[in-house]
Amino acid sequence: QVQLVESGGGLVQAGGSLRLSCAASGTTLSRYGIGWYRQVPGKQRELVAYISSEGSTNYAESVRGRFTISRDNAKNTGYLQMDSLKPEDTAVYYCNANLYFKTYWGQGTQVTVSS
Repeated sequence: QVQLVESGGGLVQAGGSLRLSCAASGTTLSRYGIGWYRQVPGKQRELVAYISSEGSTNYAESVRGRFTISRDNAKNTGYLQMDSLKPEDTAVYYCNANLYFKTYWGQGTQVTVSS
């Protein structure tokens, strides 16, 4: 059974930093693309950052230059480093692992940025 467990969320002041982790079990994460998504109540879940199995990355315009996605295949874990956080970054953040037709989601972690 594949599981993704996010951690690292919390409350931070504007301008601060957080690092989210996505630990996988039940599969070898290195084969998967990893995406970080976020969702606020009443809105659609949006893709924030993505890293392919080869290590290429893409970012939403709203976070480019502030967030960094990475992966440590030896630890079977993906990361999202979030710097210069803004109140509008407040959301539940989810990690996603995808490989062809397989896709898995974590349970989400709350990030709250106070002004």
